[in-house]
Amino acid sequence: MCGIAGFVGAGDKAVLTSMTEALAHRGPDGEGYFTEEEKHLFLGHRRLAIVDVAGGEQPMWDGDGEICIVFNGEIYNHGEIRRELEVKGYCFRSDHSDTETLIYGYKEWGGDLPRRLNGMFAFAIYDRSRQQLFLARDRFGEKPLYYSDRPDLFAFASELTALTTHPALPRTADPAAVRKLFAYGYIPAPYAFWKGCRKLPAGHTLTYDLRSRRSAISTYSTFMLCPDRGLTEKHEPQLIEELRYLLRQAVQRRLLSDVPLGFFLSGGIDSSAVVAFAAQVLDPCHIKTFTIGFAEPSFDESAYARAVAQHLGTDHSEKILSIETAKDLIEETLSRLDEPLGDASILPTHLLSAFTRERVTVALSGDGGDELFAGYDPFDALKPASLYSKAVPAPLHAIFRKLAGLMPPSTSNMSFDFKIKRTLQGLSYPEAAWAPAWMAPLDKEEIADLVGEPVSLEELYGDAIDLWESGRDRGLTQAERLLEFFTRFYLPDDILAKVDRAAMMNSLESRAVFLDNDVADFCSRLPIQFKFRNGQRKYLLKKAVEGLLPDEIINRRKKGFGIPTTKWLRTIPPVLPVDAPLGADRHLALRWWKDHRAGRADHRLFLWTWLSAQSAGASPRLG
Repeated sequence: MCGIAGFVGAGDKAVLTSMTEALAHRGPDGEGYFTEEEKHLFLGHRRLAIVDVAGGEQPMWDGDGEICIVFNGEIYNHGEIRRELEVKGYCFRSDHSDTETLIYGYKEWGGDLPRRLNGMFAFAIYDRSRQQLFLARDRFGEKPLYYSDRPDLFAFASELTALTTHPALPRTADPAAVRKLFAYGYIPAPYAFWKGCRKLPAGHTLTYDLRSRRSAISTYSTFMLCPDRGLTEKHEPQLIEELRYLLRQAVQRRLLSDVPLGFFLSGGIDSSAVVAFAAQVLDPCHIKTFTIGFAEPSFDESAYARAVAQHLGTDHSEKILSIETAKDLIEETLSRLDEPLGDASILPTHLLSAFTRERVTVALSGDGGDELFAGYDPFDALKPASLYSKAVPAPLHAIFRKLAGLMPPSTSNMSFDFKIKRTLQGLSYPEAAWAPAWMAPLDKEEIADLVGEPVSLEELYGDAIDLWESGRDRGLTQAERLLEFFTRFYLPDDILAKVDRAAMMNSLESRAVFLDNDVADFCSRLPIQFKFRNGQRKYLLKKAVEGLLPDEIINRRKKGFGIPTTKWLRTIPPVLPVDAPLGADRHLALRWWKDHRAGRADHRLFLWTWLSAQSAGASPRLG
């Protein structure tokens, strides 16, 4: 796990140093630079030493001085790839560096290299003979990669803050990205918060030619459901055994580390499953598990995590915090977000990462389980939503939504009134927009009011709508189309972005077991009845851990990593933040703040998103 930065064009070594130093938290163990000033090429690297501590310094070159790489991530199948390359005649100088494996893998397969990788990665390769840069990002987007492509400059970095440290890239908010932020609660790739910047989408590569100054982006992997409709209940025993094997293998692959390693353990089914399969390949007493809990019972899940740890016999550490104490970290956490994110669970994720980093440098997680196995509340809402949308005329729907707005707002996590209002908000739109609209901080009309001009549904949700319609054309069920939305939008740009930022704030590497290539491919061919059956979410996953985990863990409802956002935002921050209006109607924003603080409305999603946008930089404004 590291941080990378570089550019071709205007700038010098001092600029590169500033960009790279902005990534110091991602790589506190070392730094390295390469410059070729006659070509105006600059590459920088910050290292968090995990694998081959002695032999993994970067930028790293091949033996001929033709291929140079800066790399962030881990390649879990690099051993197999190295052995294949050695048979082909390649000679390695390092003992077991996955970075060097990428170099010779690129020499052998060129742009096809990413297809062969099982891991999380963002890297840039300088090919001296071809005079080009080759950038790649992993299949699900676990590792971030931002870039800017201008006539006089091509620049890239692991974080937007580092990228815009380059003086040629002013921090002016992109109007389209701001609209997307308030429409989704996160900024989906390829958009980025600052104008002139972009995210390289998951599963994509970018080739930049130093001579022509032109770039080309290609897709090498797209997660797409291709359910095998021939699989029926009679295949269930074999599928359970296959899933067990694949998860055990995925855990084992992610144990590769030359530094202390542990496991996040929330007590939910996903992280508990990861630890349970780890206990099949490691002595449980050597498995370090980490949990944070809260003194307030309604937000605390530590008892479930403790039960799993005791059941499996792990070396368990937990930290119980006061919710009121935790809120003191809001300003610090938001100020280090790098790019706005409307997901308030960044705060407990940050706290868990900090606690875990006290004892280990690497942590395995259950991220991706909800997306691959249909673990979210909206799956329960699909059937009644469909019935409602067919039975209720539009005029009556508007009346029902107004009536729901009269319900007193609750400060509880996922309260009944919150769910009703969210559901009706989504049902204001065509079915293809339900998924993003259910989770949106603001609806289309509110966004239009905020930015002072009309916005269209296509402008806000066009990519998500296209994905939904594509799924319909491919014969996917509603639930399968919803699952594709979560894996293609919510997972990379909310969940994985949140975990990466929270972990790297603390120089901790997080590894998502469920995003193993083989596990994901298995899930892509599973029909929906093995994920969501008769109202039961994660059906096959729960079957796979029967006998490995206590029944009360397997059967309990998902709770989520919650904090009392509604309550806190009635007093935090003490001064209402409307000085950096992002081109928005500050009077409207101020009214929403006041309504929330007076208890007249629940604007938690908008207000947290607004706070994160305010914290993204000094007085960001639309340009």
